[in-house]
Amino acid sequence: MSENFIEISLGSHMISHGCDDSNTEVLEKVTAPLSPKLVAVSRIKSVSDKYILTDYLDGQWIYWEYEGDFNILKKKLTKK
Repeated sequence: MSENFIEISLGSHMISHGCDDSNTEVLEKVTAPLSPKLVAVSRIKSVSDKYILTDYLDGQWIYWEYEGDFNILKKKLTKK
């Protein structure tokens, strides 16, 4: 089986650790410089103009800040 990857410059991110007793999302903020990464397309859950949401270990999710234009990224991800 072949995995599809996309190159994206990712930087600071927030790791979601689920929700607390009041159903508020618990986020761990990590500050990091932008650097190019290869991301498996299957790990990407959503994309906004500021964040890419990906899955992580043990069912956690990460909101990554990314460099680039939303519309260009959208075209890359929806290209058949």
